[in-house]
Amino acid sequence: MLNSIKSHSQSLGDPVVHITFGSGTSTHAGALSADSGSTSYTYTSADFPFDGSYTIENTTNTPGTWWTTTDHTGNPGGYMMVVNASVSKTDYFYQREVDGLCGGTTYQFSAWVGNLLRYNDISPPNITFSIETTTGTVIQSYNTGVIAQQKTAFKWIQFPFNFTLPANVSNVIIKMTNNSNGGAPANDLALDDITFSPYGPSLVASFSSSSSLTSEVACAGQTAPFTMTVQQPTGYRNPAYQWQVNTGTGWTDVTGQTSLSYTVNPTAAGVYEYRLATAEAANISSASCRVTSNVLTLTINTAPSSIATANTPLCTGNTLNLSASSGTTYNWTGPNGFTSNVQNPSIDNITTAGAGNYKVTVTSGNCSSTATVAVNVYAQPVANAGNDVTICEGDNTTLSATGGTSYSWSPAKGLSDATIANPVASPADTTAYIVTVSNSNACTSTDTVIVNVLKKPVANAGADKEITQGQSVTLNGSAKGTAVKYYWTPSTYLSSDTVLNPIATPPEDITYTLHVTSTVGCGAEATNDVFVRVYKSITIPNTFTPNSDGTNDTWNIAALDTYPQSTTQVFDRYGGIVFNSIGYAKGWDGTYNNKKVPTGTYYYLIDLKNGKKFSGWLLVVR
Repeated sequence: MLNSIKSHSQSLGDPVVHITFGSGTSTHAGALSADSGSTSYTYTSADFPFDGSYTIENTTNTPGTWWTTTDHTGNPGGYMMVVNASVSKTDYFYQREVDGLCGGTTYQFSAWVGNLLRYNDISPPNITFSIETTTGTVIQSYNTGVIAQQKTAFKWIQFPFNFTLPANVSNVIIKMTNNSNGGAPANDLALDDITFSPYGPSLVASFSSSSSLTSEVACAGQTAPFTMTVQQPTGYRNPAYQWQVNTGTGWTDVTGQTSLSYTVNPTAAGVYEYRLATAEAANISSASCRVTSNVLTLTINTAPSSIATANTPLCTGNTLNLSASSGTTYNWTGPNGFTSNVQNPSIDNITTAGAGNYKVTVTSGNCSSTATVAVNVYAQPVANAGNDVTICEGDNTTLSATGGTSYSWSPAKGLSDATIANPVASPADTTAYIVTVSNSNACTSTDTVIVNVLKKPVANAGADKEITQGQSVTLNGSAKGTAVKYYWTPSTYLSSDTVLNPIATPPEDITYTLHVTSTVGCGAEATNDVFVRVYKSITIPNTFTPNSDGTNDTWNIAALDTYPQSTTQVFDRYGGIVFNSIGYAKGWDGTYNNKKVPTGTYYYLIDLKNGKKFSGWLLVVR
């Protein structure tokens, strides 16, 4: 950013004195101190001083008579001197001695004054500023003339004038006298910012790149030298020069820089201010005697700290992720014609052509820096897991992978070693094995081989069956295995011996065997048996004659003896048990406790224990 300067005919130095009357939180300060000056008026802390008195305050709060104002300096709580003139003209209302000056040097005196009266002023202020020797000889005086009442608002007015000290005079008295009488309302004024500064030839400083350039901006660590110059001034018989620098702590002389030009090259970030001071050679060492040029400002910004990173090394097909440290703008360049203006660009499906150096220029403000990151891209290995293979259940096979320097198989279950190229696989079921092949650059690829497992035959003839003679039952056979066939033996009394669920109608107890065999040669023939229990049909006579004639002497129940778990009970007419048998190996002979039961009617209950029960009456005849 460039700032230009306006030409001016003369230059000022730093104020020898600058009287602001201080600042504070209280409305009123105390009376004038020795450093602030002296007066022939009386001090008061009243908001509205009486005639011939003064106060030091930070606001004039007297509505209806005075304008309300604060001090001219603009400091928070800044004070000013408020004067109510004497009814009759008296001696000075302000004076102060200034020492340490240079004889033969020109100075400028300046003070800010304002008329406080708001509505009427019968005798406005009229002030004479006088510069005198300590013995009372007037060196220079200046009259303000009438300081008129303001009709719309209070107004601070500056009154400056220049004077030249006689040779060998170093101390002077500043005196202010009011030429108007006081009264009501009349001659009330505010005074602030009294300055006394060296005044001399015009010094116009600029950077040498342009005669009107007063500021430059550069970047830390990237600056080139800057030369500042001032045109030869006129007005001094034997001028001397001194360059000064201000880095925030005040102006200091730069040792050895005493010409009209000065070359600087600061490298640390910061704001540097420069100016040239001049005076007669005999007075150049005194700040009270020299004037200064306009200020030149050199701003050194902090250069961005560029850092470039990448997720390198990469394998072909991966995504390259670049990253740059924070800034304002970014400019990336790289291999294979790559460019980008985003902070963190990416390249999908990177190839080996994308390997190389990637450079980013990071800009922050008007400063920039660059950083580079090297990216390595390696070719992917070509994984080969071999051809699919088929084995029988319980067998194994050796897998064979190629294409890399290291291998990893998944799943590891069923493998002798999941980290070698040729593990022995013994899966219980058909399994897809995935091999991850890596090369020396840690790039990987995968391939899959399927080990098909043919299941051995398994036979299940189902649960044993029970039927009554003359009934049929469906056998519930099942067969497992890969590519199996099956048949039943014996085939007698079966609806088919080549189906898993034939209908069996055997007249007697029988055992059937289910045979299952593999058609692809996996495993021996599997067999399983099912037993079909065939119960006989029983015939229950309702009369028998236990008279020992050899005919019909027992209760002969045909086929009941084929039911060994059955129970047979006979009851008399009173419900008493006269016969009880498990199974029926021997028929009832009509006795109870070895005594013949009487002729009559009895009742029976037969439970075959297969879900069938029989009951009825029985006639015993003798």
